[in-house]
Amino acid sequence: MSNYNAFDNFLKTFNKAADCLDLNENDRVKLSMPERQVQVYITVRMDDGSYKTFEGYRVQHNSFRGPYKGGLRYHQQADINEVRALAALMSIKCAVADIPYGGGKGGIKVDPTTLSEGELERLTRAYVDAIYPVIGPSVDIPAPDVNTNGKIMGWFCDEYSKLAHGFTPAVVTGKPLLIGGSKGREEATGLGVVIAAKTMLNNYGVELKGKRVAVQGNGNVGSVASKYFCKEGAVLVAASDVSGAVFNPNGLDGELLRKMAVERVLLSEYPPSIGTTFIAGKEGNAALITCETDVLVPAALENQIDKDNASDVKAKYIVEAANGPTTAEADEILADKGVIIVPDILANCGGVVVSYFEWVQNLDRYYLSEEEINDRLKRKMTDAVQKVYNTAKQFGVSLRLGAYVNAVKEIDESGKLLGR
Repeated sequence: MSNYNAFDNFLKTFNKAADCLDLNENDRVKLSMPERQVQVYITVRMDDGSYKTFEGYRVQHNSFRGPYKGGLRYHQQADINEVRALAALMSIKCAVADIPYGGGKGGIKVDPTTLSEGELERLTRAYVDAIYPVIGPSVDIPAPDVNTNGKIMGWFCDEYSKLAHGFTPAVVTGKPLLIGGSKGREEATGLGVVIAAKTMLNNYGVELKGKRVAVQGNGNVGSVASKYFCKEGAVLVAASDVSGAVFNPNGLDGELLRKMAVERVLLSEYPPSIGTTFIAGKEGNAALITCETDVLVPAALENQIDKDNASDVKAKYIVEAANGPTTAEADEILADKGVIIVPDILANCGGVVVSYFEWVQNLDRYYLSEEEINDRLKRKMTDAVQKVYNTAKQFGVSLRLGAYVNAVKEIDESGKLLGR
């Protein structure tokens, strides 16, 4: 893994899409490389009076379709290569979702579990101070990502507002409701996964109702997806978290799984019932990947389906709720088996769609009900799925490459219309 280059991995798929579109070399460079990379060093006073310096980044990949949009992650392994790749993927994801953004991403190399809340707040505010000249509601709008949350976005908003001399909620999304967050945002990604799954299965003449579904990961995205899969009449045969996996061929309780996730109760505590079995630890998660199911939903970590287990996957459909859950080698094995994969850049784009709705509400100072948000999310997700399906069919490629082709084409055409 030490030789793995996330940006090179993005370029491989990008260039396949560019080949389909017959893009020339100048256009390939213009669309693939970031427009701006910012690297900052942030010195923070610690609680004991000492000072520590942290390395931070903000990469702005492409602005042809609008301001940059993308999360901010706090992780000890964050680096410029990872952030560059994630920014590029956000350009693709925003174009797939047909929202008027380009891609951006931010990161700070830090283990946030080693910081007190006060140290975390000072780090966040210092990062905002450092990148203030290159962000803003019409320039670059960050959001939560790995190890960041609504509280951190609140600090971010407040610090930017001080520097801008006025309350500016539209500078960041994923905020708490009371300071400009959007209703429906918490469940948006998981709900979007189910909408994408249902819509795509319909394209293949398959009804989601009655189909067996297995969801790996019972976090915010996975548990919400489980809840809505059950609401759609699917049979949830398996679910997992860090403690292991719970199985029942007759179906698990999606509402209970969501409740356990919210209350941070591990699935090892799932109530025993007729037909229910539990397999602990990594063995449970491995068993879920290869269990008897119609739809497999990896909603946990990256690289969960690889060359070692792809041949044993029994699902006909994979819906990628997590980012990068399928390796490139596994992708080829699954394609040879005829498995249909709804790619992450399509399946999990519900979060950025509702982030867009939050931004628009902040700009308008007019806020929508959860029902209105969910209705608009459904329309956006359904339209995105149809576009990707049609493009994949037109070019005779996978849904993943179809999503890239659709996105690259729209970004390229937007740039040409701007004269860039």
